[in-house]
Amino acid sequence: MSGFAEIRFKGTRKEYFAYGDLDLTPGQHVVVQADRGEDLGEVTAVGTIAERKCSSSGGCATPTPERSVLRVARGEEVTRLEQLRGDEHRVRTECRALVEKHGLKMKVTEAEWQFDRNKLIIYFTAEKRVDFRQLVRDLARTFRARIELKQIGVRDEAALLGGVGRCGRELCCSTWLPELKPVSLQLAKDQRLSLNPAQISGCCGRLMCCLMYEHRTYVESRRRFPREGRTVRTPRGEEKVVAVDIWRDQVTLRTEGGERRTVALEELRHEVGPPAPGPGDGGGASR
Repeated sequence: MSGFAEIRFKGTRKEYFAYGDLDLTPGQHVVVQADRGEDLGEVTAVGTIAERKCSSSGGCATPTPERSVLRVARGEEVTRLEQLRGDEHRVRTECRALVEKHGLKMKVTEAEWQFDRNKLIIYFTAEKRVDFRQLVRDLARTFRARIELKQIGVRDEAALLGGVGRCGRELCCSTWLPELKPVSLQLAKDQRLSLNPAQISGCCGRLMCCLMYEHRTYVESRRRFPREGRTVRTPRGEEKVVAVDIWRDQVTLRTEGGERRTVALEELRHEVGPPAPGPGDGGGASR
């Protein structure tokens, strides 16, 4: 009976493979079937966990992966892979020289040898479409391998190259973040953060991935409060909610005469009393 295995290769590239009688555990290096050859990667998940990750990422076109894990890698094979990784610096340098020779408006980010050296992947970024047909021929002639030029976005580029964020830690996308998900400006709005792009953007120039980490907490906390801009009826009359503080559990109100006061959420609930029948907004009667 075949199982599922998630295999990680260089950078953030991950693929899913079937395996039979092999006893696989995360952290092992394995040799797998590749496009017209063999590749070597690291096991990151097996069994049900790998199957769920495959389904959630959309990486499973069929119930069972078409390609398989061939064997657990031997020590000399892992050493050989490390040597290939060292050679990729030379590949990037020569590739950038060829790009400059052809006058192409593209930036070579990274290079990746397939384990059997039959295939070479060149990652690049470009603002517009690039005609690199002649470049591919020159690359194939130079490195004597099948060439795949793969265009990536700036967020993927940051994940490949790595770096340090404004928090002082290594970039999440290049260390532990399993996949890059879309980040919208609405996340910053919900958390009442500055909308200045310079303050909420990462090294890649896009919105920081960490805006997602606490978003759910902010949204759930705000559900306990009346919405800003709504009017509530208290013993002092009708007052408008002008601000809420989810950390101090406080609500700032303003009367029709312009008088402002800040009150604890529990105290406001006591003043307002039970909500009226029908859809409410979590803070009492409103209009």
